[in-house]
Amino acid sequence: MDRRSLLRGGAATAGAGVVSMLGAPGSAAAAPAQRPPAEPRMVLGTQRRGATPAMLREFKRHGVARVCGYPVDPPHDQGTGDRGYWLVSEVEREKERIESHGMEMDMVALPFLGSTLIDTEHRPAIMLGKSPERDRDIEDVQKMIAACAKAGVRTIKYNMSILGVISTGEVPGRGGAILRRFRARDLDHTLPDTIAGKVDADTFWERIDYFLERVVPVANEYRVRLACHPQDPGTPPGGYRGVEENVLSVPGGKGLFKFLDLRTSPYHGLNLCCGTLSEMLWEPQREVYPIVRELVATKRVFNIHLRNIKGRRDDFVETWPDDGDIDHTRIINILADEGYDGAVDPDHVPESDADPAQSQAFAQGYGYILGAIAAARHRS
Repeated sequence: MDRRSLLRGGAATAGAGVVSMLGAPGSAAAAPAQRPPAEPRMVLGTQRRGATPAMLREFKRHGVARVCGYPVDPPHDQGTGDRGYWLVSEVEREKERIESHGMEMDMVALPFLGSTLIDTEHRPAIMLGKSPERDRDIEDVQKMIAACAKAGVRTIKYNMSILGVISTGEVPGRGGAILRRFRARDLDHTLPDTIAGKVDADTFWERIDYFLERVVPVANEYRVRLACHPQDPGTPPGGYRGVEENVLSVPGGKGLFKFLDLRTSPYHGLNLCCGTLSEMLWEPQREVYPIVRELVATKRVFNIHLRNIKGRRDDFVETWPDDGDIDHTRIINILADEGYDGAVDPDHVPESDADPAQSQAFAQGYGYILGAIAAARHRS
């Protein structure tokens, strides 16, 4: 039995019927067998940071059901004290603030381990592999897992990033929109290595595993799910700034399956960004759908981000949800078929001078997701 079959078989709720209808990504066997369309169980979510009361009302108006929370940064991260973890009361305060607007907060983002360039990360020790500092930071993560459990928050999202989100420029989009571009041949290879120095793939995986070895048992104890976002984007051949490979974002989605394989816990999983997944593939229009199906079937995808692209690995532009190469309605149908019951969030929406706060762009994203969910509900 191959690795992916083992992974799928280990998902307690996936079921033998689901396993039998899955094949290798891109194969005809990856399509679902004949069965009636499933009723969608997912909801609209948002991950927007810095949500003011006005923004929370805006979310509610646009049909958002779940909001990713951002509890106040611990004193250590504000430079005002030594404590580097949230108190239960701080998580509860953020939860109550969101729930007072009629929405749920079932996920929070860690105050570090974001999608940041390690040179600018205020707590880089985990991804530097630097002890004893990383052990202190990991202990803080353990305490925040416990705080979330006591506050009734069941998911924490995080990143394992060294290079951060890499872009090479912007291109104009419809109506004056500004679209993010990544083209590997335009990367500036005169830039020095990051403060992490030379990091080969094995070293990158060792640092990830060191972290997981210490936090997943605590997540198991408290029944809090840990959702990792893949690195954005994949690195070009030869690597970039000393990093050989963004290991979760290798071609074919193989790094995502390897990441899940590191621990079999139902509390160890992914914040699956379908845009980032598309950006790591050579043929995203063909590859993305069976990979999404296979990952979601593990029941270890805890949150979904939707963004669209035009292009492929090493050469893409991010664009509007209805204007790219990926059919988001098809992804929503896959999520429904596999019983996904988490949130689906718009992600990396285009900017424009007329919409500097991106409120209009996010509103379009919210409406597009709600429309796709409604369409999935009315499939014959």
